Amino acid sequence: MRRSPVVAGTLIAIVVVAVQALLVPLFAAPAANLAPRDLPIAIAAPNGGAAPNGGAAPNGGAAPNGGAVSNGGAADGATVDGGAADQSPASGGAANGPAGGAAAIAARLEAEHPGAFAVTFVADGPAADAAIKDREVYGAIVMNAAGPEVHVASAASPTVSALLTQAVAGTGAQVRDVVPLDVDDPRGAGFAAGFLPLAITSLLVGALVFLFVRQRVARLVALLGYGVLAGFAVAAVQQGWLGILPGDNLLVAAALGLFALAVAAAMTGLAAVLGHGGLGLGALVMFLVGNALAGIAAAPELLPQPWGEIGQWLPIGAGASLLRSAAYFDGAGAAQAVAVLTAYAGTGLILTVLGRRGLMAAPKAGPVPAEAREELVPAR
Repeated sequence: MRRSPVVAGTLIAIVVVAVQALLVPLFAAPAANLAPRDLPIAIAAPNGGAAPNGGAAPNGGAAPNGGAVSNGGAADGATVDGGAADQSPASGGAANGPAGGAAAIAARLEAEHPGAFAVTFVADGPAADAAIKDREVYGAIVMNAAGPEVHVASAASPTVSALLTQAVAGTGAQVRDVVPLDVDDPRGAGFAAGFLPLAITSLLVGALVFLFVRQRVARLVALLGYGVLAGFAVAAVQQGWLGILPGDNLLVAAALGLFALAVAAAMTGLAAVLGHGGLGLGALVMFLVGNALAGIAAAPELLPQPWGEIGQWLPIGAGASLLRSAAYFDGAGAAQAVAVLTAYAGTGLILTVLGRRGLMAAPKAGPVPAEAREELVPAR
């Protein structure tokens, strides 16, 4: 029974509104609830101070000035409530000497805001900087004889860097950016804005390869070729033309190429197995859900959990993390991201080979014409 145009139009409107009702909280809720959640930071006490039990402080804590992060602490609007300068752990007044100051800061972090920070103790400032450059922590509080310092890495997360910087405002603590963003992208906006077009075009390539390339080998060649070309092309644009990404050219190109291949191959593979429904599933999971949970402009630890962690197991979150490591940290901390993207790329290529949807049908053998049969009869 055919539906009338009015009924069909009404059903379309209802379905679209239902999808909107799901997408709005998917994108808005993580952004509206940004706050530190087990955010790794270090505390350096040059005189050998350590946690009372000799280990890392339990997860939890406040911003370094003892104040709470209000409403998520977004990059452009992070504020800190309470925590006056004379009460701040960063001011060093809570304990005598660097060692005692480190323990006091850890205790205040644990007591006032449990679950916000995961504290690791290191020996001194250089050790704290090494942990930041290895992407083990996002920042550090360094207790020096001359006064406390807060070390940040805006390249790891502009949002976290701004949060920690604002947290110690007015305490007299010096802030040092150990791994700064590129001078041509001081807020990191270009990084996020330049990454999403690669995700969109990779989804598109995966769909086009399924729809218009009808042979398995040709699909594999198209996907692998796209990954290589996309990596070098996007790296050339972002590093050579726009100048918004530093780092080794080949390393950055490899990171971009692996991400492009992972997304495109996953799309083609899903479609090869599930048909056109696979294209919709791939776009929904990898782009809509993956983009909302990627934390590109923030950090996974600032998103509500477990969603922030789930985002790192999807291509966009893993790809953004890998690109940061390649561009700013010489590949440090990239192991999980490489494993995730390699799994998507490999699985997608395997499904592309195994799937039968959209392949060119083999020609059927028909009856041989009489003229052809006569030609096949050997002459006597």
